[in-house]
Amino acid sequence: MKFKQFAALPFRMRDRDVEILLITTRKKGRWIVPKGWPIKRCTPHETAATEAYEEAGVRGSVDPRHIGRFQKRRLKKKQSVVCEVTIYPLAVESQHEDWPEKHQRSRAWFTPRRAAKLVKKPGLRRAIRDFEERQ
Repeated sequence: MKFKQFAALPFRMRDRDVEILLITTRKKGRWIVPKGWPIKRCTPHETAATEAYEEAGVRGSVDPRHIGRFQKRRLKKKQSVVCEVTIYPLAVESQHEDWPEKHQRSRAWFTPRRAAKLVKKPGLRRAIRDFEERQ
């Protein structure tokens, strides 16, 4: 059985350049994008937008078309499961000083090239690179 999660790729334009917002994981402090399990009565891209606010403190407009996928192992009810994570771009319109997971994570803006180097998952790296080429 394959489990699904939904991720946001928060981005903003600075002059003519795109910047990507990454956050750290809670346990190991690795750079990732906000993501989470499906939320009842929410579409996948709405779930991604909710996670972006809870984990990174950003709100904006999320594209309902996904830009990539990656797989990761997760613990669900103490079982190791393979999870397919679908990524949706989120154009950041506001960045809050306070948000639900502020004290558990760091967040930082990066060039797409730097962001792609910092993330570990090849599928996420590919989605960031593809996204930059389309901007």
